[in-house]
Amino acid sequence: MDEQKLLLVNRLEACKRVSSQGVEYWMARDLQPILGYTSWENFVNVVEKAKMASESAGVSHNDQFHDVMKGIVAGKGAELQRSDLYLSRYACYLIAMNGDPRKEEVGHAQTYFAVQTRRQEVADQDVHRRVELRERVKEANRALGGAAKKAGVQNYGLFHDAGYRGLYGIGLAEIKARKGIDGKADLLDRAGRVELAANEFRITQTEDKLRRDRIQGESPAIETHREVGAAVRRTIKQLGGKMPEDLRPEPSIKQLTSKRRRKMQPAPPQRPVTLLPPSNG
Repeated sequence: MDEQKLLLVNRLEACKRVSSQGVEYWMARDLQPILGYTSWENFVNVVEKAKMASESAGVSHNDQFHDVMKGIVAGKGAELQRSDLYLSRYACYLIAMNGDPRKEEVGHAQTYFAVQTRRQEVADQDVHRRVELRERVKEANRALGGAAKKAGVQNYGLFHDAGYRGLYGIGLAEIKARKGIDGKADLLDRAGRVELAANEFRITQTEDKLRRDRIQGESPAIETHREVGAAVRRTIKQLGGKMPEDLRPEPSIKQLTSKRRRKMQPAPPQRPVTLLPPSNG
């Protein structure tokens, strides 16, 4: 990356803000000089083109651009009202795409926002796949619970811990301690896709074996769960995979899904003052 492009990227990062809801946004007045526009009126024309491009793409511009009047201190302490806009990342991308192509700053900004937007799309897709897999594991655990009950299991804590001991080589409490996960947190809410997939296989295969072999009695059911978990562990080892107890914990599924729901709301929100971080006043 050449020095001028790196400087522009650093300036774009520096003026990026994050709301109390965790949503990234930019202010139009901050973006204007970075894109090489000295006149606010000329920049507003580009913003209007970007709004039309948003509508053409089927995205309401009201969800991406939000007009606001801000007070500024003028000469002799007088306060004046000046127009500005809250801009989402997508809004900034559209502004860059509709900017003057002769401006080198515009070309660099197009690359920056295109890359950032793509990265966010990929991250959102990864989160979506992980959420789907976590839901499958929950369903599988419910089915396993039914099979365990039919087999005569009463101490479900001991039953499930046996499965973890087989797969991880240690019990649930030790797994959490090793991964630095709070004791009250759900281990599988902090598991990544590879770890979730290993647990789903353990769970579904245990349920199938309990039903298929018509296993009866709590002790045989517990031992079956441990054996299946151990078999999955051996398979991972044979394939050269990383042992599940050594896989890094991921951000909590609950926090990610909550954040995704917030990001689905219009950005910026209807009352733009709530978008500003508290530290900015």
